[in-house]
Amino acid sequence: MKVVGRNVYIGPNHYALFPVIRLTIQLGELELWPSGKLGSGFTEGLTRALPTLAEHGCSYGEPGGFLRRLVEDGGTWMGHILEHVAIELQNVAGANVSFGKTRGTGTPGEYDVVYTYEQEEVGLAAGRLAMRLLLSLLPEDLRERVGGEDDLDFEDERDRFIRFAQRRALGPSTASLVRAAEERNVPWLRLNKYSLVQLGHGVYGKRIQATVTSETRHIAVEIASDKEETNKLLGDLGLPVARQAMVYDADEAANAAERIGFPVVVKPLNANHGRGVSIHLKTKDEVRTAFAHAREHARTILVESFITGLDHRLLVVNGELVAASKRVPGHVIGDGTSTVEQLVDVTNQDPRRGIGHEKVLTRLELDHQALRLLEQKGYTPASVPKKDEIVYLRSTANLSTGGTAIDVTDIVHPENRSMAVRAIKAVGLDVGGVDFLTTDISLSHRETGGAICEVNAAPGFRMHVAPSEGKPRDAAGPVLDMLFPPGTPSRIPIASITGTNGKTTTSRMTAHIFKMTGKVVGLTTTDAVYIDGHKTVEGDMTGPQAARMVLRDPTVEVAVLETARGGMLRRGIGYKRCNVGACLNIQSDHLGLKGIDTLEQLAEVKRTVVEIARDTAVLNADDEHCLRMADYTKAEHLCYVTMNPAHGLVREHILAGGRAIVLEQGMAGHMITLYDAGAHLPILWSHAIPATLEGKALHNVQNAMFAAAITYSMGVSLDEIRLGLQTFDTTFVQAPGRMNIYDQHPFKVILDYGHNPAAVKSMVDLTDRIDVEGRRHVVLAGPGDRRDEDISEMARLCAGHFDTYVCRRDDSLRGRDGDEVPAILRKALLDAGVDEAAITVIPDEVEALGSALSRAGKGDLLLVFGDKIERCWTQITEFAPGRTASTVQSGAKSGHGFSIGDLPEVTLTASDQIIRDERGVRLARPEELED
Repeated sequence: MKVVGRNVYIGPNHYALFPVIRLTIQLGELELWPSGKLGSGFTEGLTRALPTLAEHGCSYGEPGGFLRRLVEDGGTWMGHILEHVAIELQNVAGANVSFGKTRGTGTPGEYDVVYTYEQEEVGLAAGRLAMRLLLSLLPEDLRERVGGEDDLDFEDERDRFIRFAQRRALGPSTASLVRAAEERNVPWLRLNKYSLVQLGHGVYGKRIQATVTSETRHIAVEIASDKEETNKLLGDLGLPVARQAMVYDADEAANAAERIGFPVVVKPLNANHGRGVSIHLKTKDEVRTAFAHAREHARTILVESFITGLDHRLLVVNGELVAASKRVPGHVIGDGTSTVEQLVDVTNQDPRRGIGHEKVLTRLELDHQALRLLEQKGYTPASVPKKDEIVYLRSTANLSTGGTAIDVTDIVHPENRSMAVRAIKAVGLDVGGVDFLTTDISLSHRETGGAICEVNAAPGFRMHVAPSEGKPRDAAGPVLDMLFPPGTPSRIPIASITGTNGKTTTSRMTAHIFKMTGKVVGLTTTDAVYIDGHKTVEGDMTGPQAARMVLRDPTVEVAVLETARGGMLRRGIGYKRCNVGACLNIQSDHLGLKGIDTLEQLAEVKRTVVEIARDTAVLNADDEHCLRMADYTKAEHLCYVTMNPAHGLVREHILAGGRAIVLEQGMAGHMITLYDAGAHLPILWSHAIPATLEGKALHNVQNAMFAAAITYSMGVSLDEIRLGLQTFDTTFVQAPGRMNIYDQHPFKVILDYGHNPAAVKSMVDLTDRIDVEGRRHVVLAGPGDRRDEDISEMARLCAGHFDTYVCRRDDSLRGRDGDEVPAILRKALLDAGVDEAAITVIPDEVEALGSALSRAGKGDLLLVFGDKIERCWTQITEFAPGRTASTVQSGAKSGHGFSIGDLPEVTLTASDQIIRDERGVRLARPEELED
């Protein structure tokens, strides 16, 4: 059994609408060994290793269902078992996951194992450990043949896995805030491997790190971190605090303790989680010893009076006390027969105790501090305490060191409540914890003599959300309500746009319309990420990471996200939901890649965008695959786009009060028309949109219709939509690589990124509708990772429409030989009846384009299907028609200019249009040198 493929989906995908891992595994010989054939030894070994598998319902839908599957009807296959074990290992480590499914890929013995996860690295590690466990449990002879371990110490590996998971999991406080965000429908993004999290999107985003929020004042944290300063500040306000002194050596500490009066507490100035803290010290020698221990954690040490009483944590959020816990240091209770060590073992068997923050409580440890406290009591780990005797193993009550917490929120005396709120406000914290010592929290501190011993920034929530005893408190909810008061937004509007062709242009049109309304728009496309019209990151930015760049940007008010199949297949979608999800079309492209071989499979992938739409799903009613997506959306509205005003289904939809954008024939041309809730609202003549070339570019007419449907469904007015469409054109600046026209030469050039048959057909149809005085030329190519039949189809669609054809390849061969793609194109043109003399094969793009430009004459039309769009556009715009040069001189810099006589010789070919120096700086055009 081996893994031959792996994908980690960080968001909605075609397997599930939440994060999952997909492992493609080949069972090999194990295909012949379902669990029933492996015998009882395998099943019993598996249940011993993970007894909680008994809770899995599997297809039976009830606890024990999975164990039944292991033994009934011959059992089940190893891929299915791997799925359940990977899920349960994550649960053992503290995650809350349950979804999984295993399906055959169509190849015998090969399966896709899909299961959900909370942390990516943990989910992958669970899959690896699950496979090791299963192979180790196989019968000996079979185990040897498939490479299983015969000495796997699973308990040790499980504990190591749990610690690995805990190091990567969100802390308990951060996790509780994330859960509160999800309950309030506030989106969140983890920003690092630790506890830095963004709540909300774009301009509404807030950040938290543990329980420090973006509203927490730095000066307040600084004050809280300085225990001496905090003590003085609170004391000056008349709040109850302990007497305190800051010391730097052991003797100074002992003398300070004597001045304050025994007993005392010694602790590091910046103590947290109880590290280095020693309490109830009664002699100078004890203080000196405690000082040395505290010095291991800080250079500056505090000595303060020991306040008699129990340790309480009072949590204050946004000026209100929201929770209070009585904290008890880690301890065991004697039974009269068991040793301390045995009592620790029994206590750790409590299912609520785990490693680190894995569970509600943390396991007790007999470490240095525990041994010191035992020694003070005259005990060792082998001592047997009396029945009901409490033996403390910690001097502080932190949960992280094995302490317990008892909720006392409902019995806090009003004066103690007021005292805690005043203390946090005095420090200036939005979220703060007051450590308060008192014998009885239900009595006023004035009566008991209780005192504040510490104020904490970033107080932990674990003791409140999951106390050892008492009522759990919603500590995180008030924080979310402070950051996002009820009724205020946390999400920016998101438009997610997919399809085979037209995505980029539609996305740009949509973003332009929003920009004209005054919004700051975050846009992702195949060429870059744009924030407010400024390019920030170049490259194909149509995947989930690019989307998250936009959603993380604190200036973005609207997100327009081009969403391509590649990113969805690799990593899913980078957000849980969108306001509008639009699918423009499903056409033949990228088939035969990544397991997508048919249009139906391609539609299933792209359908994800429609499934996560909440407000409106915008679908192409003229595409049968898009139409079928209507059955899968949960959006409040469904908006059809059709260029057929007689479309029967759309007509019924409109009559039922539905929404649609229809291209209708009028006296003056074609009118883009909106129907919604019974209203008939003309938007704009198609020929009035510059990007449509007076209505001739029908594909851009359709793109404009989609842009209108998307923006209208997101609340943009019709007047604003009209203005946006009327001011959007296909210049290189606004839409690079999308029908860019250059007509400053004696001939016209159209540059387009079309890279599949449907895109090529659209451009060929456009050029057919353009009047041309001279000849027609085309530079044709096809991406190397497309099927042979797709590349051939692109050539056949061009055949007969042009006078000359230049066949080239892209810079990236994508697995092809150097001249393979041009050869396929040439053969397809010849098979379609194109004269051999009209076909030129020039593999290199620069040379191919240079040749085509050179042969174009006055009144001609040249259609260029480009790959490196910026390079192509530069070559087109800087071309000098009718000029060639044989030998010119170019090169060295002299003063502020260039001395031609001093420059080395450079030979120019017909395709060389501009002379540059070694830095790429423009020196001259050939005609300038000739003149």
